[in-house]
Amino acid sequence: MGAKLKVAGWISLGALAGAMATMQFTATARSSLSPLPLEELQQLAAVFGMIKSDYVEPVDEKKLINDAISGMVSGLDPHSQFFDKKSFKEFREGTTGRFVGVGIEIGMEDGLVKIVSPIEGSPAFRAGLKSGDLISKIDDVYVKGLGLDQAVKKMRGEPNTKVALTIYRKSENRSFPITITREEIKVQSVRAKMIEPGYAWVRVTQFQDQTVEDFAKKLEDLYKQDPNLKGLVLDLRNDPGGLLEGAVAVSSAFLPKDADVVSTNGQIAESKATFKANPEFYARRGADPLRRLPAALKNVPMIVLVNEGSASASEIVAGALQDQHRATVMGAQTFGKGSVQTVRQLSADTALKITTARYYTPSGRSIQAKGIVPDVMVDETAEGNVFAALRTREADLEKHLVNGPELKDDAREKQREEERKKLEDEYAKTKEAPKPLPEFGSAEDFPLAQAINQLKGKPVLVSKTAVERKAEVKAE
Repeated sequence: MGAKLKVAGWISLGALAGAMATMQFTATARSSLSPLPLEELQQLAAVFGMIKSDYVEPVDEKKLINDAISGMVSGLDPHSQFFDKKSFKEFREGTTGRFVGVGIEIGMEDGLVKIVSPIEGSPAFRAGLKSGDLISKIDDVYVKGLGLDQAVKKMRGEPNTKVALTIYRKSENRSFPITITREEIKVQSVRAKMIEPGYAWVRVTQFQDQTVEDFAKKLEDLYKQDPNLKGLVLDLRNDPGGLLEGAVAVSSAFLPKDADVVSTNGQIAESKATFKANPEFYARRGADPLRRLPAALKNVPMIVLVNEGSASASEIVAGALQDQHRATVMGAQTFGKGSVQTVRQLSADTALKITTARYYTPSGRSIQAKGIVPDVMVDETAEGNVFAALRTREADLEKHLVNGPELKDDAREKQREEERKKLEDEYAKTKEAPKPLPEFGSAEDFPLAQAINQLKGKPVLVSKTAVERKAEVKAE
């Protein structure tokens, strides 16, 4: 694989796709705010007719209409999307945290799929797959050269179907085949553990349907292990977002009742709202999922860890806890997705995800195309930032909503190209990829170690190179 392609593969691991904070409203038809543009609609109908009658080969009418809708929506912003039957199914799997597969959290290492963790109780877990195992082959397809998304698609499928994997276990220096029967998997969006006596770590990987209930259960378990917590790290690194109500609930777990969490504002009445730390803003099934949490949680010293991959709902949590002076935010400046999407179902199998509002932190900040600036900037490793400059952010996306007048950030573009070329040159010389970042929550997790130091009042190794990305404005 060429150096350029190799580097592109590394970057894709930190790329963020489809980050969203979603507000589910009833799908109802709305009267137009202005008369329909009849002339343009007639042109659309004329083009449709010409394609049907004159195109070189027959075209499916439904595909034409779906493509027209997709084009109309994709021209709005990076996060509005028309869901056809297939993409709507995938979207619902993402928000419910359920899919059909083998049950592993994965990454990439040396061009192979690396098992970060088998999901407890899943077919992969029962088959004995372990963290650190590498998948070299899926059925008859070698993994080398596949993207992460392609590998995921090959491992997913219908319930009760089989997939054959070839596993390389480095610890035993051996490869072996294994056949696993796919089944419905419930994604664990919350992980937690005691780092050491008195100090806990809770990681939220995405805000899904079951995240709040899982989050509350993990916190209960931590307090059972140690009722006198001295500090807690809430890890939101690489959390791309998810359901808005989940962000409100997680924030509410640490804030006084009725404290402002986030406000939204858009064109329609439903988009103008303020969400507070109160069950009426996040409890969907009647009972408050946070009701059993100990009162001490409202006052335990806290660090929130974020990075360039923290987006949308995770930025809402970080912004709320920062503005309410409830936690110290550490890490790197976040992705900068300050918009809210509403999903409106069009039919049983199709839907429209459309941007309906911007959101604002309790102090009134819009972080759109900017992100949350940490109180303490910390590099991703003790040696510095390996991939940070290369990661995509909201301001890099085509057609992103602007936050006031903006200019293209030429300095950042230049920095990204310089960092990319540096990695490519290093790979071309040594043929060795940069060392993968340690697993979040592991003993080698540098930002987590700095967060624990902050909680203990010990010195923190603050980044010497990270600087705040400021919104650029046009000179008048």
